[in-house]
Amino acid sequence: MEIDKITFNDLSVFSEEDLSVFNKLDHTRTTNGRAQLRVNFNTPLQTIDAIQGVQQTIQLIIENRSVWPMRISNGTLMVIEKFYSATIDEIPANPSSFAVYNYKLFHGPDFSLVKYSMRHAFDFIKGMQLFCHYFLQDNSPTPLYKLLSTTKQLLDKEQFVIIEKNNKAEDLSASAQLHLANFLRYRYKQNMTELLAIYAQLDAWYGMAQAMQQYGLAFPQFVETDQPIFDAKGLYHILLSDPVAYEVNLHKENNFLFLTGANMAGKSTFIKSVGTSVFLAHIGMGVPAKEMQLSLFDGLLSNINVADNILKGESYFYNEVQRIKATVTKISDGRKWLILIDELFKGTNVEDAMKCSSAVIEGLVKMKNSLFILSTHLYEIAEDLKKYPNIGFYYFETTTTADQLQFSYQLKKGVSNDRLGYLILQREGVVDLLKQL
Repeated sequence: MEIDKITFNDLSVFSEEDLSVFNKLDHTRTTNGRAQLRVNFNTPLQTIDAIQGVQQTIQLIIENRSVWPMRISNGTLMVIEKFYSATIDEIPANPSSFAVYNYKLFHGPDFSLVKYSMRHAFDFIKGMQLFCHYFLQDNSPTPLYKLLSTTKQLLDKEQFVIIEKNNKAEDLSASAQLHLANFLRYRYKQNMTELLAIYAQLDAWYGMAQAMQQYGLAFPQFVETDQPIFDAKGLYHILLSDPVAYEVNLHKENNFLFLTGANMAGKSTFIKSVGTSVFLAHIGMGVPAKEMQLSLFDGLLSNINVADNILKGESYFYNEVQRIKATVTKISDGRKWLILIDELFKGTNVEDAMKCSSAVIEGLVKMKNSLFILSTHLYEIAEDLKKYPNIGFYYFETTTTADQLQFSYQLKKGVSNDRLGYLILQREGVVDLLKQL
C-alpha cells in the first residue's frame, strides 16, 4: 500500500514527540529491533498473502511466547558489533594451553575483550539456534519459515556444535573460546551481519506481538475483491486512553462518507481512527477494533493538517488546492485508494469554500474504485449532494446544557447544523476578556 509523508504525519504514525503510533506500539527489546520495526512501518505490504504471513507469524509468537529465546539482549548485540569494530591483536586460531597463557600474558586487554565478547556471541548464537529449534517447522508461516531457514543454513558450521551442546560460554575452556573467537572474527563476519539483521526482524515481530497482547488488538480480515470495502465494528483511536468506539461500513454502493459536526465534536479523531487502522492492517498488525473486514488498498492519502509555506510564499489555501490536485491525479489510476479529508478548504471565505468543496465532492463521487471520508463544517452543501446515492451522511452530535458543551462522540446518521463557535468563545471567557478591554 502506497502512503506518503504527509499522510504519515497526519496520522501521527511517527512523531518527534512520545505520542505517536510507532512509539506506542514499539515493544521491541533491542535497538536493532526498533530500527527494523520502523522499516516495517515505513513499508506497508503489497499483497494479502504477505499480510497474512505476518499475521500468522505474530499469532505464532503470541501462542509460544513462553519459549521465545530471551538470552539475546540489546547489550549482547552492542558487544558483538564492538567486537568486530575493535582493534585487537590477532586471536590465535587453534591455541594450545601455552598459547592461551601467552595471549593472556602479552595481550591482556585484548584477551579480556575477547572473552567478554565470546560470552555475548555465545548467547547470540545459542539464541538463534533456539529460534530454529522452537519455531522452524514445516508448517511455520511463510515469512518466518524463510527467515529461519536462512538462519539454519548460516548456523550450519561445525564450530557451532560446541555451542549447541553447552549452555553458556563459561562451560568452554579458554582454548575453545579463543578458537571460536578466531572463527567468528576472521571467517564469519558477513554471516554474523546477516544473522543480526535476521534477529532484528524477529525482534520487530516480537514487539508487534507484545503490543497486540498489551492493547488487545485484533487481526483484521482481508477480503479478496476488486471493489474497495471497509467494515469495522468497535473501531477506536489507538492513541486515546478512553476512546469511544465506532461502527463504519463503506463499500462500492456507499463509498463516500460525508461527515459534519461542530469543532471538537470528534470528526478528526474519527477520520484518523479509520486511517490508522487501515495502515496497521497493511503492515500485518492487529487493529484497534472488535472486528474488521477490508479490501487490500493500493494507497492511503490524507488531507488533514495542511500548512502554509512562508518561505515559498504559499498560502494555506494554495497548499490545500495543491494537495487536492495531487490526490485527484493519484487516484485517477483506477486502483483502490482510501482518501481522508478533514475540513476541506479552511483557508478561504465561506462562500468560496462552499463552491470549491461542492466542486471537489461532485468530482470525487464519480470514482467508485476508492473510498472517501470527508468532514466539513459547511453543512449547507449537503442538501445538493443528497442526489448522489453513494454518499452517506453522518455527524457527531453536540448538546448544550446551561451554556456547557457536551460531546457524545457517537457517530449518527444525518447532517449536523451545530453552530457553536461563539458559545465556545463565551465558555472560555474570551468574550468577557474582550469586554474588559
